[in-house]
Amino acid sequence: MGRRTDIAHTTGGTGGPDLEEQSIATIGRCLAGKHRAAAMGELIINDAEVKTHWQMADFVATRKLGMNDHGETHAKVATASALTMLDLLEGADVQPDIVAGGFGDRDDAALVVLVATLCHDFGNMVHRTDHADLGIVLAVPVLDRLLPAIYPDIVKRTQVKSFILSAMYTHHGEPKPLTIEAALVCIGDSTDMTKGRGRAAFERGSITIHSVSALAIERVEIRKGKHKPIELCISMSNSAGIYQVQEILAPKVRAGPLSGYVEVIAITDACEGNYEHRIVGGIRMEGAKFVPFTDDDVKRPRTKKTS
Repeated sequence: MGRRTDIAHTTGGTGGPDLEEQSIATIGRCLAGKHRAAAMGELIINDAEVKTHWQMADFVATRKLGMNDHGETHAKVATASALTMLDLLEGADVQPDIVAGGFGDRDDAALVVLVATLCHDFGNMVHRTDHADLGIVLAVPVLDRLLPAIYPDIVKRTQVKSFILSAMYTHHGEPKPLTIEAALVCIGDSTDMTKGRGRAAFERGSITIHSVSALAIERVEIRKGKHKPIELCISMSNSAGIYQVQEILAPKVRAGPLSGYVEVIAITDACEGNYEHRIVGGIRMEGAKFVPFTDDDVKRPRTKKTS
């Protein structure tokens, strides 16, 4: 399959500072000419309380639950993806609900998607269980403090806040997103799944289908589709990555009002000799979890059978 040149945004690589910088650059491009959204982005990204929410959400997710990053980098990667898709919809003449409902313009739509995606995982700082509900509680004081600088009118501010909270509440796909903006947040969240992002949990000993399948994802490319406004092309080094596509990404695409506008393609890249890349050489059960084989395990002589 030939490489396309109309890629709007790509997630992948090591998952470190480079990915965060790339995401910030994409966010900046998407907000060009959208003055309210750009101003709100400056406020929220540099806010001490927001940064602390990200820090503590990441601590609980990674250190206490053995999950992938759910902090600042994840928030920015997901936001870059969501805003990229919003731009692609504009080119396809698909109106966000805040515009279609007469509550705002595309600048307001970008602000809603930006803020909701940046804040969507706040609730993890309390617990993963019910984190969408908890996130609403934590986000409201932040929004009430920052939004007046952008929307001095209480009516307009409340309308915008409604769209933000709705998108945050449905970012996990259950309950289903009700607006275009919410669907973008939901799908954008699940695009942060490449191997560089999943390696930390794997190396801490979390050997599950979630961590193994994440290591099979090389890139997620978001671009204009041939048949639909948005195409998500997932490149895999091993077909184990299909789990991420089928069980994590696809349900979020199907859940909301964008299901008819997003095409999902997953491709396994050929490795040497047309074989797939081996992710795990073997696993060994250790208590309640599985850990990878060590060299000693592999070299351990087998016990001879006795007749």
